[in-house]
Amino acid sequence: MDTINLTQQHAALRFITCGSVDDGKSTLIGRLLVDSKSVLQDHLAGVQRHGATDLALLTDGLSAEREQGITIDVAYRYFSTEQRKFIIGDAPGHEQYTRNMVTAASSADAAVVLIDATKLEWQKKNLQLLPQTRRHTLLLQLLRVQSIIFAINKLDAVVDSTLAYENIKLALDDFMTRANIHTSTCIPISALVGFNVVTAQDGWCGYHGPSLLELLEKLPATTGESNLDFSFPVQWVEKYHDSSVITKGRRIYWGRVSTGIAKVGQTVRIFPGDQSAQIVQVLNHTREESDVHAGLSAGLILDREVDVSRGDWILSPTAPVQENKELKVTMAWLDDTPLVSGRVYLALHGHRSVKVKIQQIIHRLDIHDLSKMPASELPSNTIGDVLLQLQQSLVTAPFANSRSLGAMVLIDPVKHTTSAAVMVQA
Repeated sequence: MDTINLTQQHAALRFITCGSVDDGKSTLIGRLLVDSKSVLQDHLAGVQRHGATDLALLTDGLSAEREQGITIDVAYRYFSTEQRKFIIGDAPGHEQYTRNMVTAASSADAAVVLIDATKLEWQKKNLQLLPQTRRHTLLLQLLRVQSIIFAINKLDAVVDSTLAYENIKLALDDFMTRANIHTSTCIPISALVGFNVVTAQDGWCGYHGPSLLELLEKLPATTGESNLDFSFPVQWVEKYHDSSVITKGRRIYWGRVSTGIAKVGQTVRIFPGDQSAQIVQVLNHTREESDVHAGLSAGLILDREVDVSRGDWILSPTAPVQENKELKVTMAWLDDTPLVSGRVYLALHGHRSVKVKIQQIIHRLDIHDLSKMPASELPSNTIGDVLLQLQQSLVTAPFANSRSLGAMVLIDPVKHTTSAAVMVQA
């Protein structure tokens, strides 16, 4: 694990559980809640089935989820220990609900990928991981989730748990190496029984290390992009009247700082239009004057009246952004209808939406061997590189440099549904 400072360690950790269907994600969260004593007795009494506690029901709240025994929507739960507070997102495992997993992962600090040992040929050293395990892991990498824990579950249900853990861990290590993922660790667990979830079982499966909860307590929270140059997407314009002040504009531009720090005295430019101004007052979310860091809401007042509307950007002149009508992107396609060249969608970036045409599908990623294959379309739940032609320029940065400036979503203009999660390459 990387060394982290005290602020990161004690900040609330937002993490998700993901993986293939029926790998035990909901049961794991239920075990974390029960064993950390974060569930009231009357709530426990309401999740009894046939005289036993069904831990999965603590997160699966929709009637369809309870009837089918699956997770459909992302369920968020909150709990805390003496060391830390947690926000958990229980992501669905079914391939058709991958879009819900992407939504949860886009704001997560960490992810726990569940792997069901009983579904794999655990006796073999060169065993194959399930497709959804690989898909979810690749999506976590694309979305820059900085910490990944692989929890090999149901090892209490196999004949030789130590051998199963060793062989599955070998397969994971091989996959991580080929996928160029370095921020991961592996732990054997039994969510149903509770082994290595809250309390460590030293030596079980040959593992000598902390429990899952102990690992989570030490993970770093995602730091805001305050070290980058200032950028700010305008969400709302508020007009106020103060005729006694003539040295500043009469509008407050509200939004959330994407990168950098909002400070009085900064020279900024407005996109689109490339007007220049200076920040003369910064308000925080309680309307008090103070500097505001990336990830937090702010209100900006400039030194003069400028034409700024919702969807515009207020930027540092040195911000490493590009204004392009053509973008090369990596895309996780989430729509049921395959993506083909020539289709038109709406691209939502910050608070601005523009029409975008699919100019070319460059290639599709094979989740089995991680090769890139030529493709004429992207079926649902596939990942590929695509060239986009925008009707109007957007100000973006590569996703590898900025999670906020480099991300957007595509929206179907007819169905008004989210069709893709998009990460800008250049």
